[in-house]
Amino acid sequence: MSGSVEASGDGSIAAGGSIRQALTGDGAVAHYVETSLTLPPEALELPPEAPSNMVNLPRASGLFIGREQELARLDSAFEDTGGVVVQAVHGLGGIGKSTLAAKWAAGRTGSYNPVWWITAETPDDLEAGLADLAVALQPALRDVLSTQARSERAVRWLAEREGWLLVLDNVSDPADVRQLLGRTTGGRFLITTRRASGWHGIAEPLSLDVLELPQAVELFGRINSGTAEGVEELCVELGCLPLAVEQAAAYCAEARITPDAYRELLARRPERVFASTAEGADGEQTIARVWRVTMDRLADTPVAERVLRIIAWWAPDGIPRAYLEPLADAPDVTEALRRLAAHSMISLREDGTLSVHRLVQAVARASEGAEETYDEAARLLVVQGLPCEDDAVWISHVATLIGYFDMGRTPPEIWALVPMYFGDHAPTPDKAIEMYERALERAEGAPGRRSRVTVVVRRRLADCCWTAGDHDRASQLLAKNLAATSMVFGHKAPETIETGTALARLQLQLGELNNGLSRASISARHAERTLGEDSAEALRAHAVMAEGWRLKARAKPRRFARRAVTEIERLLEKAVRAQGEAGEAALHLMWTLGEVRETAGDLAGAIRVTEEYLDKRPVPDDGADTQGLLARERLDGLLRKAGEPDEPAIGD
Repeated sequence: MSGSVEASGDGSIAAGGSIRQALTGDGAVAHYVETSLTLPPEALELPPEAPSNMVNLPRASGLFIGREQELARLDSAFEDTGGVVVQAVHGLGGIGKSTLAAKWAAGRTGSYNPVWWITAETPDDLEAGLADLAVALQPALRDVLSTQARSERAVRWLAEREGWLLVLDNVSDPADVRQLLGRTTGGRFLITTRRASGWHGIAEPLSLDVLELPQAVELFGRINSGTAEGVEELCVELGCLPLAVEQAAAYCAEARITPDAYRELLARRPERVFASTAEGADGEQTIARVWRVTMDRLADTPVAERVLRIIAWWAPDGIPRAYLEPLADAPDVTEALRRLAAHSMISLREDGTLSVHRLVQAVARASEGAEETYDEAARLLVVQGLPCEDDAVWISHVATLIGYFDMGRTPPEIWALVPMYFGDHAPTPDKAIEMYERALERAEGAPGRRSRVTVVVRRRLADCCWTAGDHDRASQLLAKNLAATSMVFGHKAPETIETGTALARLQLQLGELNNGLSRASISARHAERTLGEDSAEALRAHAVMAEGWRLKARAKPRRFARRAVTEIERLLEKAVRAQGEAGEAALHLMWTLGEVRETAGDLAGAIRVTEEYLDKRPVPDDGADTQGLLARERLDGLLRKAGEPDEPAIGD
């Protein structure tokens, strides 16, 4: 025995050296077991090449349809020689990414060796798949090395060789495969993933879309050879999503129901339909479960699921991002949209809109608390309808929304706004007035005479009445609106100021010069104090004031012409401070000032202002300078008039 050892206590043993068995006085036995591991010689070296025809791919289903363009793009991408080539096929869950990858890889078994499929949803899945590859390369290692050691061995083999093809299926995060891709210098990777972003610098992305309608119908027919009636309509309802079409076709065949009957089930119980599959099929590969996995990954971004459940009630395309701004702070909404797009749940467009697959919407509508999100989706449309930038887009989303519940569920504001927007596009003024009157009747009933919606509808009706020549009614409607906006928003609110300015302009056109000028002055004063001299409302009110003084000067030049010049010059100074000498407001006042100076008999001043107007105003890009021609015509007239014997100026 060597060394110093000690033991104390009942039944204790101390040993130094190579004792294999010890017996204590109380009969207890202690064993020391020594194990050894003998590695086969081939474990010390990597195999120089793979066994011939080494293929590991999913069994072909025989259901592959179309995708000629995508297959051609993969052919072209993998023709590149030298270095590693990585393609990442991305798209919505159930769109057929894995089917496309399997189809393409199956046709390349004569060009690459090995052709190896690895399910890579998690880092552990990837490691296990690489370990299996190592065993396929060297079967003797199966029970000798750990999973991690075998995985590392496979990576080393790939890094030192070319001519192989690895399919990494259902990668959740580009970071999970970044290290593997970085260590290889040759060979080919074909990746399938729901992640649309994050591949910059490591893979070339290839976006996969839904099937064309004829292809979707063909896919349904390959699974279900029953009646073709209603198949096309069902495929449209399913958005031509391959997984949904396969699921529907198999269910119809097994349940012996028609496509129309399936559509009825889909309308009544979508949550049951999307979670159901035919007997013997993969229960995890249903629409509801496939997308639930994605939403679970977005659990740390709660606004994302909220967005998805709200847009489920709108039209699937052309959803303005602005509609979602009231949901949360701008960074939170942006992050939610970014992550939804990154996981292929929505598509973000360059025009500021987003799109969502109609089946994603259907699954979201079938989730718990759907009616509450319907109410929120309706409220957001009400906010955007006062008025919105593109009313045709708004109408498309409202039309989709109101198709899901009866009128009692839809906010009354919606029912007031809808005819208003149809009034905007009415073929005749009489038809427009009819639609606006219907909208106003609904709005005054609910939500009420002084609501924001009622104010908007009443204003549209007033404008239409004025255009149709019913000036008195237009004036009465605007006067009601002014009282309503003062009560609802306050007399200094932008809505009230704008209404007052509009009423003032109408009063001037009706010849009520004192009332119109007084009303415009009040609007201008409130706008300057509340919003600032450079605000749009203040400048609009100034323009109406200038028009009022112009009309008064024309009506009674000896009494008001010089006062009008002074007042308009004061307004012009404010416009120049707000927008500069070439600003639209300044140019408008300059034009008005020239006319009023002429009315006052100050031809030299009128000529000077008109010349300045011509010098400052920009020339339109299209060359159609109508206003410039009018200004030159005015200047010519003034010059001719100035050449005649001078007439005494008013007041001289």
